[in-house]
Amino acid sequence: MSKIITLLCVVLMSISTPIFAKTVKIGMVIDDLRLERWQKDRDIFVAKAEQLGAKVYVQSANGNEQTQISQIENMISRGVDVLVIIPTNGEVLSNVIKEAKIDGIEILSYDRLINNADIDFYLSFDNEKVGEMQAKSMLASKPSGRYFLMGGSPTDNNAKLFRQGQMNILQPKIDSGDIKVVGDQWVNAWLAENALKIMENALTANNNDIDVVVASNDSTAGGAIQALEAQGLAGKVFISGQDADLAAVRRIIAGTQTMTVYKPIVALAQRAAEIAVTLGNGDTPKQNAKLNNGMKDVPAWLLEPIAVDVTNIKETIVADGFHSKEELYSK
Repeated sequence: MSKIITLLCVVLMSISTPIFAKTVKIGMVIDDLRLERWQKDRDIFVAKAEQLGAKVYVQSANGNEQTQISQIENMISRGVDVLVIIPTNGEVLSNVIKEAKIDGIEILSYDRLINNADIDFYLSFDNEKVGEMQAKSMLASKPSGRYFLMGGSPTDNNAKLFRQGQMNILQPKIDSGDIKVVGDQWVNAWLAENALKIMENALTANNNDIDVVVASNDSTAGGAIQALEAQGLAGKVFISGQDADLAAVRRIIAGTQTMTVYKPIVALAQRAAEIAVTLGNGDTPKQNAKLNNGMKDVPAWLLEPIAVDVTNIKETIVADGFHSKEELYSK
């Protein structure tokens, strides 16, 4: 009888004792934490990953591709299970990712696609659609006139996708002569100070005669608007953006920026954490798309962006808790 009781106790203990998955170690290597956008992604991602039982190590390359390569090597040395990479330059990481794969590390390309490399998953938004939204909004504001195109960082694959989407909409108007493109510049590292200089030069070259600036994100839009303000043109020139940065949404309310594209970053970052933990546990994440990165068809999950202007801020950005009404409308 005592043997039976002992056996029952062992069985009950095995049933009641939870089986813990391993603690997944995640290395998050971010392009540039000087940009507000990536600070939000980091905070949301880390909170969700830790809630799922993972340990996250974060490093920022501050826009330097060689620094980022060194940081990835550092993460490999730490023995992480998963690398979540927001690439500074998605064209130069193939060799260091090869090193990571030798060690069995899973690779999640976050928001920007890493090209010609053996990555395991890609998570982002429909970035061509982002560009289409920007161009449609500019055309709705000014169907004809003198347009200046301000692209993002030339080393960012997303910047090229935004431009492709913009041109999908603008090219017929350019061909018909309704739109004249009076300048086309790309902004290194997406930095506002670089956009400011570009816009100053563009205004000088065009004797301030610019109707629309198709800016690919809010940081570059902010730099351009500084230059416009100096010439008394802020609010008179239509300008697009992206990321729904706090300063940008305030500019939309003030009338100096026309629109932004809100990408629900909470959904993106939390989904990224779930995917990273899934990969770290050796499982296969769900996908809703595939994108070829030059080496392979990469499983992907793409979320939908949302165009935001002064008419729908409260229904989108505020309703989602991305920015509070107090933050946006307080003086």
